[in-house]
Amino acid sequence: MVGGTVELRALRYFVTVAEELHFGRAAQRLGIVQPAVSQQIARLERELGARLLDRTPRRVRLTAAGRRVLVAAREALEAADRVRAAVDAPTGVLRIGTTSGLTDRLERGLDVLRERTPDFEAVLVDLPVPARLAAVRGGDLDLALVRGVVSAPGVRVLPAWTEPLRAVVSHRHPLADRAVVSIRDLADGVLRLVSRQCDPALNDVVTAALREAGASPRLGRPTGTTQDTIVEIGADPDSWTLLPADQVRAGGSTRVRAIPLDPPVSVVGSVVAPDAFADGCAANAVAAFRDAACADVPGPSGP
Repeated sequence: MVGGTVELRALRYFVTVAEELHFGRAAQRLGIVQPAVSQQIARLERELGARLLDRTPRRVRLTAAGRRVLVAAREALEAADRVRAAVDAPTGVLRIGTTSGLTDRLERGLDVLRERTPDFEAVLVDLPVPARLAAVRGGDLDLALVRGVVSAPGVRVLPAWTEPLRAVVSHRHPLADRAVVSIRDLADGVLRLVSRQCDPALNDVVTAALREAGASPRLGRPTGTTQDTIVEIGADPDSWTLLPADQVRAGGSTRVRAIPLDPPVSVVGSVVAPDAFADGCAANAVAAFRDAACADVPGPSGP
């Protein structure tokens, strides 16, 4: 990003204009005057350093950058709506930030927590890592599950599990039939490294693994969500990436291969809780979501 922090209001205005392809209709739908819409769109374009809309007296059209930003803007607004819903949750609800590839762990963990507190309700909120941490810090979430985060200001990061990374390649990749691969084996291809904006912790883990292996592969365009990454890798026999094994498994694609690494590379998964979270509750959460969750661990006594 070129400028400062992008405001949700600007994203909402942009999405509305993109859907209407008309500034006047967008302003009417938003219930504001047209110059305010134009100002917010111009500010958003300055902050992103890209033109999002081509405007002529007769029409408004999305640019290529605008089409990409529209997808991300809708995702950001949906995530914000999920956070608001979590804030409005009634008493007795445990609000947990999560992401793709954690379904099995969440199901096991919630079963453990319900053994002692059967009446609590879980609300799961899917957010990018930075937003998950911010939501816990701000009190909008009670807990979050994250991978690769060692520490973060204003919250407690409690290691709970270890998950191996897999080399993810297209089924047409020259190494797709290997039982194991090394990072150096893959280094001649194009690495699609996860974007720091989407997952800074995983980006750091992969970067450290490359440094440890002494590999400097060519870098392709950074990837976005896990699902998009898997689809894009499956369509390109020359590219590869590293992802947690559970994330690849959750993707369910038949067009990629997830190959174990030699030497192995793993990422630590943690429970993130507010600084004020009671020690007993924090210990219960860690025990519930670790690799071998114990059935006799007490449930939560409250967030």
